[in-house]
Amino acid sequence: MANQQVEEKVAKKALVASLIGSSIEWYDYFLYGTVAALVFSKLYFPSEDPSVGLMLAYASFAIPFFIRPLGGVIFSHIGDRIGRKKTLVMTLSLMGIATVLIGLLPSYETIGIWAPILLITLRLIQGLGIGGEWGGALLLAVEYAPDKKKGFFGSIPQMGVTIGMLLGTLSISLMTLLPDEAFLAWGWRVPFILSSILVFIGLWIRNGLDETPAFKEAQKTGNISKMPLIDTFKYHWRSVLLAVGAKVVETAPFYIFSTFIIAYATGTLGFERSSALNAVTIATLITTIMIPFMGIWSDKIGRKPIYIGGTIAMVLYAFPYFYLLSLGSVLWLTIATIIGLGIIWAPITAVLGTMFSEIFATNVRYTGVTVGYQLGAAIAGGTAPLIATALLATYNNSSTPVSIYIIITGIVSLIAIMLIRETRDIKLDQQEQKVI
Repeated sequence: MANQQVEEKVAKKALVASLIGSSIEWYDYFLYGTVAALVFSKLYFPSEDPSVGLMLAYASFAIPFFIRPLGGVIFSHIGDRIGRKKTLVMTLSLMGIATVLIGLLPSYETIGIWAPILLITLRLIQGLGIGGEWGGALLLAVEYAPDKKKGFFGSIPQMGVTIGMLLGTLSISLMTLLPDEAFLAWGWRVPFILSSILVFIGLWIRNGLDETPAFKEAQKTGNISKMPLIDTFKYHWRSVLLAVGAKVVETAPFYIFSTFIIAYATGTLGFERSSALNAVTIATLITTIMIPFMGIWSDKIGRKPIYIGGTIAMVLYAFPYFYLLSLGSVLWLTIATIIGLGIIWAPITAVLGTMFSEIFATNVRYTGVTVGYQLGAAIAGGTAPLIATALLATYNNSSTPVSIYIIITGIVSLIAIMLIRETRDIKLDQQEQKVI
């Protein structure tokens, strides 16, 4: 009984460490996405045509998504070779340093072409850090989880995504209360620089944890892959492909609802900046609350029903979403964002990580979940605001092509998820999962 209480206490500590570290990482990462449309297009990518400057800013937002797989490969190799904990300390440190430096970076007016070059370089460093963070934070939670609570434990790191985004959006919203001149001059920099405090707290918490039980067991039995990436693609390549496909509907609509909507609502539909930010903030708060409940539900009825239900709802909502926005009301803008980001997206993201972790063996689990996740994010995530903006420009601000784009992402993921068997009852210490 005493040992069980100690194990439960350690598991809860791991869960907290996973959530806090993940929240800080995503806070740093989403600050850029929020500020890109409001600041970077003016201070770092100046252009006579505002839409060109905006697309350049979104391009700088998208570029790191293609380096995230590289960061995933580097840090997942370390994670599968020397452990989850040490890797997570590295990724959080890397992200924190890059974020603070972005807050201190001079503008184009001050240092010319070096401003966008250095900004993109720091953004790439962020991409490396977040590329290795997600898989480690997920496994820290799932590999400590009791067998009947893996869905719940696996959903908690996903809350880090929305909490990080919520903190980022709130911090920028507070700064936008400043006069525009002050906000552009220094206000937007404050949240970037203050993230150093959060990073310090996260590092302190993670340093106090031991390695996960699953990894320690792998060390004990000698089941440590010498080349995790090679073994992943040799023995689990189907799982990687299906993870990439399943990720598409979780990532592309998310960036439509959370990042693209800010520029679309303010630039095309004429809403106030604060209205768009508030809508995203409220929706993010709601989805943060819903995610753990979706995780608990997946422990009862399975991962696939939750994921499929959310994906079908996403497909059906693509056209109504833009119709509600077109009504021109702040109320309907808020409702539309709550439905898409706050309700429909929640079940998809809640079970994504747990399901991914259950289709890979322990010795390549960090690499498998990370590569699948980051490749999917690179293909469909960072490009989503850029694609949506380009579609609007090409089709005279018509939202129909963007709705079709959302539907296509749903169809791709439905095909992938249908090819994965239910994973709820799979033991994480099983080395040859039959899920495909």
